[in-house]
Amino acid sequence: MSSNLTTLSDPLKTDWGRLVPDTIGMERDLLSNQALPASITKAASKQTFYTIRFLVDRDRVLDAYRTYAYFRWVDNWLDEQLAARAERMAFVERQQAIMNRCYQGERVSDLMSEERMLVDLIRSDQEPGSGLQTYIRHMMAVMAFDAARRGRLISQQELDTYSWNLASAVTEALHYFIGHGQFAPHGETRYCAVTGAHITHMLRDTFEDIAAGYFNIPREFLEANHIDVQDIDSEAYRQWVRGRVHLARACFAVGKRDLAQVENRRCRIAGYAYMARFQGVLDLIAREGYQLRPEYPERRSLSGGLRIGAALLSMLMIGRV
Repeated sequence: MSSNLTTLSDPLKTDWGRLVPDTIGMERDLLSNQALPASITKAASKQTFYTIRFLVDRDRVLDAYRTYAYFRWVDNWLDEQLAARAERMAFVERQQAIMNRCYQGERVSDLMSEERMLVDLIRSDQEPGSGLQTYIRHMMAVMAFDAARRGRLISQQELDTYSWNLASAVTEALHYFIGHGQFAPHGETRYCAVTGAHITHMLRDTFEDIAAGYFNIPREFLEANHIDVQDIDSEAYRQWVRGRVHLARACFAVGKRDLAQVENRRCRIAGYAYMARFQGVLDLIAREGYQLRPEYPERRSLSGGLRIGAALLSMLMIGRV
């Protein structure tokens, strides 16, 4: 693929469906617009698939699948299909153009099936400034940042903005799709639970992210302590991990208090389950002296699942389910 794609005045004029291999395969063309989102979601995350199936408001299940599936598809392309920065930026600029034109009420054509999920999402949303629009715009900002930052160090301010965009996106999507219209706190601490989850997620995936060219530790910390992103075993790096673990736990503590005030029972269950997925990782990191490991297989094992279940039950008893 030619890198001059980024010089096009109109990103939508690039036929990405012809130029880039399809991640799903030719059989995806046989799927209806309604079947494709659920198919992508189930293949990528069965936990997300069943969370949507059983907890999301009945009239919003299809859009919830579209929401997850579309951005999972974008993320996979940026990570796996497009090696060159120019290609990644051209691709994400195309997605941003589709989004902006849809919100401006313009028609877009010559789209891939996965891109039509975004169009369908935006057209289905009749609420000005809705939680869905917040999710789409902020998650698109997350995708654009990842496309641009790969292979370079990031600042503390960039890291904070990155976490805020993701936390606000996921939190607003949660309340848009589960218990829509029912009471949920709107104070300064609204995004704390997901912020804690994102911090934990980046710690958990440190080795994998470094191998892919994503560095989740601030440039200022590395320079001040004269270490490299690869110095994960160093005392300074472990002290930074310790601080992030403490911050994530503080975010979860505040998030639990906020979640206990949420009116909808299904929304509380989903929120508690989301946090429980990550709290076991924090406990393991702390037990191992804040030394990160390449993998955390416990989260996929039976014993790990039982611990997550026990943590969820504990939180449900604290909250008013």
